[in-house]
Amino acid sequence: MRVLYFAWVRERVGAETEEIALPQSVRTVADLADWLARRSPGHRAAFEDRNRLRAAVDQAFAPFDASVADAQEVAFFPPVTGG
Repeated sequence: MRVLYFAWVRERVGAETEEIALPQSVRTVADLADWLARRSPGHRAAFEDRNRLRAAVDQAFAPFDASVADAQEVAFFPPVTGG
């Protein structure tokens, strides 16, 4: 699976994208965020406040309880505002 990071999430993680082998225990976006947060201090900083994050699964906005079982790509980014 490809994981993409945008804006300050990318800055904290230190990468734009990662290719990961999805562990069997990871079933939802929230599970993935928890698993990623354990990878490094930068990941932990990026995922510490879920209220400041949004996600997309295969390029469609998704809640944190959405399944990632068959996903090819998950993206994490800050909330988007218009103006």
